[in-house]
Amino acid sequence: MRIFHRYLGFFLAGIMAMYALSGIVLIFRNTDFLKQEKLVEEKLAPNMAIDELGRAVHNRNLKITKKEGDVFYFSNGEYNNATGMATYTSKELPFVLNKMTKVHKATTNSPLFWLNIFFGVSLLFFVVSAFFMFLPKSDTFKKGLYYTLGGIVLTLLLLFV
Repeated sequence: MRIFHRYLGFFLAGIMAMYALSGIVLIFRNTDFLKQEKLVEEKLAPNMAIDELGRAVHNRNLKITKKEGDVFYFSNGEYNNATGMATYTSKELPFVLNKMTKVHKATTNSPLFWLNIFFGVSLLFFVVSAFFMFLPKSDTFKKGLYYTLGGIVLTLLLLFV
């Protein structure tokens, strides 16, 4: 068990670091932390409804602030209702961090979801195999159970408080 635990740990060191970093970055996803502004010009369908326009420009809470002729202005850009031309700024993470967070948030629609399943199963293996690293009668194992109990209590506090 120790050998599997050791070499799987070495093998997954890179992906564990990636998930750790992307998890930290995802905590700040509703802020502009580390994000860079990017000017986007794209041709959309003309005469779009406000909710459709919001989805197209990735702004769920889109509100039109001003209208001049066929041009609708919103907080981060404008949309020409007659031509469908939209110009707006979007804020995105740098390329590598953006890729990392997409892997972290993969769903069954993503070709990488098998990687997430493999990684999750590997983490469960680490949890279980940790209990087979020491003999149950040893002091290290008994102390480990106290740390396990503390970790379970902390997890329950985080979930329910």
